[in-house]
This record gives sequence, structure tokens and C-alpha cells, in this order.
Amino acid sequence: MNPIETKLPEIEMEDTTEKMKHSLQVEPAQSMATAQNHESPLGKIFMVASIATGIQFIWALQLSLLTPYVQLLGIPHKLASLIWLCGPIAGIVVQPIAGYYSDNSASRFGRRRPYLTTGTAFIVVAVFLISFAADIGHAIGDPLGNSIKPRAIIVFVIGFCLLHIANNILQGPCRAFLGDLSGTNTSKTRTSNASFAFFLSLGGILGYATGSFNNLHKMFPFTVTNACDVYCANLKCCFFLSITILMIVTTLVLSFVKEELNPKEAEQTNTISNEESRTKNVPFFIGMLSAMKDLPKSMWILLLVTFMNIFASFSYRMFGTDWMGREVYGGKVGEGDLYYQGVHVGSLGLMIQAIMLGVTSLGIELLARGLGGGVNKLWGFSNFLLAICLCLLVLITKLAESSRRYTTAMDGKITPMPPDVRIKAGALALFGLMGIPQAVSYFFPTN
Repeated sequence: MNPIETKLPEIEMEDTTEKMKHSLQVEPAQSMATAQNHESPLGKIFMVASIATGIQFIWALQLSLLTPYVQLLGIPHKLASLIWLCGPIAGIVVQPIAGYYSDNSASRFGRRRPYLTTGTAFIVVAVFLISFAADIGHAIGDPLGNSIKPRAIIVFVIGFCLLHIANNILQGPCRAFLGDLSGTNTSKTRTSNASFAFFLSLGGILGYATGSFNNLHKMFPFTVTNACDVYCANLKCCFFLSITILMIVTTLVLSFVKEELNPKEAEQTNTISNEESRTKNVPFFIGMLSAMKDLPKSMWILLLVTFMNIFASFSYRMFGTDWMGREVYGGKVGEGDLYYQGVHVGSLGLMIQAIMLGVTSLGIELLARGLGGGVNKLWGFSNFLLAICLCLLVLITKLAESSRRYTTAMDGKITPMPPDVRIKAGALALFGLMGIPQAVSYFFPTN
């Protein structure tokens, strides 16, 4: 059956969603009675949602700058993608655990606030390890130059894994906090989801825009060291700005947004949850796998196509700046500035993609009505568009290679020149076009 032509009726999707909610629910029914049912001011909802700006700012820097950075440390290009396995593994393991213990927390500081504090603190530590990996590695014995830096790689991997763990500790309770503040008001719930998506888009734009500048190190001259060149120093500055924003918004939330759930209610909720968990004795992941057996065929098709969509688009985003520096500009890591020029232009392209994502997200309902088939037809169209964009990747790569110009230096060394302006414009336009299917893929599975 063609997944694009598969009809997913509104009623069937709603019934399936309800079944999944009951099957995957970790909290007991009694604990839901203690949730906040009053309406919180919109200002508090916007303030909590603004944490997404700091989260996505850091995530954007990871996508745009870290793949080239790990190659600078000496990790081969073919092995660079293995480091990114830490992200999905942390998401599968850490986020459900953080969500479960946050929901059942009896802390006098609240259910969500301790996790917001812990996640932010871990992110600061992780960013420090990533940013100063080259300096720390050199201090404990790594050589200078273009050789492999094993100690710096170890420090980087530790910081990278800690960053993804911290992101999941922070993001899950943050979304749950928005649900607490919205209570049973569906209008407030839609507003909180929309505001979180808006701040995610804003953080992405800021992160990619920051990564596209190559003179940030002049703001912080101390970032340039013997072990850390200009590109490395710019990366430090970008991460400094990101954690500054994250700490500011988190501090504002902790200072001005209070949780109404009192410790006695949380303790009672925790007691009920523990009693039921001892009675049922069903681990979370086993319960989740058991619930998946009851999914209808239409839901399996939806999950399969969504998996392939994310697999394709994430692979592109992860290597987008590296593709621009290596394939479009023809540069090599550690050899001249051409590769890093391409990386900065690639960051600009990702910023354009984030802008297109935000604009498309605002107009998805209009697009769905314009196509005449509702959200289902729009989702199918977006998958075809993604496939076309991936084919255009190959086309632009071949065109850049065939039209590449070279120059001969005084020492007789032949080096490539920047690509033709039309090739560069086509690559940037492709970055923007990729934002449309990305926006639709974010919208469809949750509606």
C-alpha cells in the first residue's frame, strides 16, 4: 500500500492516540488529579517556553559547527557520524526516565524546577568540556598541528555525551511544566505548544546566524590559543553566547514562575505511584513495547514513513555545513581557509532553513486547505518534496565539482577557488527548501 495514499481518518487517529496515551501512561490516574487545573497567566507560559530558545541555540551550534570541529581534532570524516549516536540513545533512555521521576517527584522545590536547574548546570559543564577540549588535550599531552589529538577527542566525547543527556533532562520537564501551567484549558495548551515551537525556531535562527560569523573571536581574544585556532575560538564564543542565554532564561523561570503543587500532594502522588508500581511491576520500556503490539496498520505506516523522513533529513542537517565546505567549496579540513568559509556559509543556509521552517509552521493549516486533501495530502507532498531535495543535493555536488576553478600559488601548489555565485545561491536555496518538509514532519505526527 502506498503510504502517501493511505487515508488516516480523523476519528481513527483520535481513537488511536487515546489508546496509546492509556497504554504508554506511566503516571497513575490518581496522580493526574493533583495537576494544576487553574489558568496560569500567559506571561508565565511564554517565560517557561523561552527555555526552548537556549536549548535550540545550542542544538543549532552542534549541527552547524561540531562535525567540522571533530575532524579538526583528528577524527576521520567517516567516523564523525558515530559520535552523533549519543543523541538518539540519550533521547531513548534519559528522557523517559527524567519524565517519570519528574512526574513523581516529592521535592519541596517542585516537580519540574529541580530538573530545569540540573539540566542547565550539566549543559554548562558539557559546553565547557566541548569548547576547551583542544586546550585541555594539549595541556595533558596532545601535540600541536594537524595530527590526531586523542586526549582532546576523549574530552570532547565526554562533553558531547553529557550535553545530550543534559538536553533531555532539561527539555522533557520543560514541556511538562508547560502542561502544568496550561492545566485543563485546551486554548492555553495550544498556546503553550505554539510558543514552545516559536522559541525553538527563534533559537535555531540565532544559533545558525551566530555560527555563520567568523570574527566572533575578536570579542573574546583570550579564546585564541596555541592549541585552538580561529575556527576553534569562534566555536568557543558561540557556545559562550548560547549558555549565557540559557542561564538567563532559566534563572528568570526559576525566579518568577512558581509551581503550585505543594510537597504534601507530591508526596501522596509518589506514594500512590510506588504502590501501583509494586503491584503491576511492569517496567516502562516493556509496557511501551507491549502497547505497540496493539497499534493499527495505519499507525505503523505513519511511524515507518516518519522514521524514513527523519533518517533522511537528519543525515543532511548533521553534515550540511561539512557538505558545503567539502563538496561545494572543495576545501579540506586543516588545509587553508576554504573549507571553513564553506562551513560558515553552510551555517547561513541552516539559518535560512530555520526561517523557512518557522514561516511554514505558521501557514500549515492554510497549505493543507489549499491542497484540498487536508493534512494527510500535505504530509505526502512534503515527503515527495524531501525526496526531490535529496536528489538536488547530488546535482549541486556534481555541478560544483564540474565548474570548480583552481589557482596556483607562488610555491606551485594548486588550490581550489570558491564556487561560482550561482552554485552558492543554489545550495543556499536548497537549504531553505528543506525547511518546508521539516516543518510538516514536525507538525503531522502530533496532530
